[in-house]
Amino acid sequence: MPHDQDVEGENDPESLSTYECLRCGTVVESKTHPGTCDCGGEFQNRAKSLE
Repeated sequence: MPHDQDVEGENDPESLSTYECLRCGTVVESKTHPGTCDCGGEFQNRAKSLE
């Protein structure tokens, strides 16, 4: 792939990301960070490492 071309879907504002609540495990898909879960826990983007 040429260096001046982006990977399709990466950094696309229209693409959905999967988030998981760190407290109860609820999984949601959203274009932006969903904030706080109904249980009061924080959502973590599943594509990012927990380390």
